[in-house]
Amino acid sequence: MTSRKTLGGRMARWLGIFVTTAGLGASGQAHAATAADQLYERTLMTSADARCRLFKPAVGSALDAARAQARGATLRSGVSEVQVQAVEQRARVKAGAAACGSKDLQTAAGRVRQAFDGYSTMLRTTYPGDRATWQADRSISATIPVWRLSQPAGFGRDRLVFGLSGRSNDMLVVATFADNAQPYVARLVLRDTLRTQGPYLNARNAKGLAANAAPRNASRVFGAETRDTAPPTLLPTGAKTGLSFRFPREAADAMSRLDPREAVTVEFVFTSRTGQDVVRRAYVEVGDFAAGRAFLR
Repeated sequence: MTSRKTLGGRMARWLGIFVTTAGLGASGQAHAATAADQLYERTLMTSADARCRLFKPAVGSALDAARAQARGATLRSGVSEVQVQAVEQRARVKAGAAACGSKDLQTAAGRVRQAFDGYSTMLRTTYPGDRATWQADRSISATIPVWRLSQPAGFGRDRLVFGLSGRSNDMLVVATFADNAQPYVARLVLRDTLRTQGPYLNARNAKGLAANAAPRNASRVFGAETRDTAPPTLLPTGAKTGLSFRFPREAADAMSRLDPREAVTVEFVFTSRTGQDVVRRAYVEVGDFAAGRAFLR
C-alpha cells in the first residue's frame, strides 16, 4: 500500500501517474501504477470534488467511474475488502485536510479535467470481466426503452439480459424461455456484505459463474417489483418475446458493493403441473457493474 505524507509535496508524482494512465486499458494501467495507487488517487479527487465542487458533472462522473474501476482492479489483485476500505479512508482524510482553494488541489483538479475531458463525452464503452462483459451506453430515448448497462447470459436453453434501463436506470432482467414457460416471479440473490467477510470464489461444488455465487444463507434476496411483457428493444438478440422484471433500486446499490469476481443469481420461479414451485437459475458476473453505473451518471 502507498502512503502519502503531504498533499503538496508529492502531488506532482502521483498525479503524473494518474493522468498518464487515465485513458489506458487495464494492462496499461498495471504497468504504470498499482491498482491501489489508482484507487487512492481517484478516491482522493472524488472526495475533494464532493466537498469543493471541482468538476462539471460529466467530468465528475467519468472520474467516479474510473475510481470504481480502480477499486475493482484492486480487489482482483488479491487485496482484501478491509485493506481496500483502509486505502479509501486514507484518501478521504487527505482530501478533507486540503483547503478547497489551495494551489496544489487546484493544480491537481486542472490536470484531472484535462485527462478526463474526452472520456466525459464518450457515449458508449465496455467493461470486460473474467467471464462476461458489461456494455454501457449513455444514450437516452424519450420514447424507446433501451439498455444503458447490460450483460447477456444463457442458462440451459433460455436466455436473458440483465442490467439498467431507461432514464431512471431501472434494474431489470429480461428473459426469454425456449419452452414458452411463464415464471410468476423473479428473484435476485446476492451476497450480504454485512454478514460476510468477502466473496465466495470457487467455494462450492459448481462450475462456471455458479461457483462464485454466495450460498443462500449468506445472501440477500430481492423480489421483482413488477412483471411485464418485455419491449422488443430490450429482448435478448434474436428473441421475439420475453418477460421483463424490475428490481428495487436498493438491489443496484447492493450489487455495486460486491467484489467484481463474484456472481449474483437470478431465479425464475414457475408453477409446475402438480402445483409445486420449480426454479430456473441464471448467473450474472458482478464485474465492473459499479463502474458502469457511475459512467451513466
